[in-house]
Amino acid sequence: MAATLVRHALSKIGQLHKNVPWRSYATKAEKKKGLDRKVGPKIDSSAQSLATKGFLRSQKDYNPPNDLNQRLNTIITSVIGSVETTKKLDTQQKFVILNNCCEEFQHSVPNSLLHKIETVGDVYQFYGTPISTTTPLDKLKTMELPPNLHIQYEYHRYHPDTDTKFGGQTAYPRSSTIVTGLKYKDKYPGHVQNQTWPYNS
Repeated sequence: MAATLVRHALSKIGQLHKNVPWRSYATKAEKKKGLDRKVGPKIDSSAQSLATKGFLRSQKDYNPPNDLNQRLNTIITSVIGSVETTKKLDTQQKFVILNNCCEEFQHSVPNSLLHKIETVGDVYQFYGTPISTTTPLDKLKTMELPPNLHIQYEYHRYHPDTDTKFGGQTAYPRSSTIVTGLKYKDKYPGHVQNQTWPYNS
């Protein structure tokens, strides 16, 4: 009788795990504490989050050399004997080719892109793609902008001791300008706005 009850209980638990996603429900102890389990972020959302970082990643600039194809032909031919772009590479060939390319061009394939290098054509495409680590704001400094567009690269911070055009008055009389970053503390002095009570409108 006891064995029958145990089997019945285990079958019910199995059905519960089938119908409810793993770890998507709270235990009794967690419910008493007011805790609830929620489904965590999926891989797709994590990949999208990483993709939005873009130029903020730590990379080196890379410009394909003029004799890129000739040098790649030499490396690939020495490993597989031909330069057929549709030829798939096995693990050993892929390792040797990418290792030789890294030494030749001082530019390696990041771990996040290794799975995309499957054929010889993928190797040509990767090493033929330039990489620029310049931020979009810095790129504007070297671009020819329209005459009616002006970009202030060094921003200005209000300070009552230096901004005396309007008698030291600020557009935000109840807001202080506090510089917390170590990099800009000496460059942009902050100030604490004196407040009176009641506030004068």
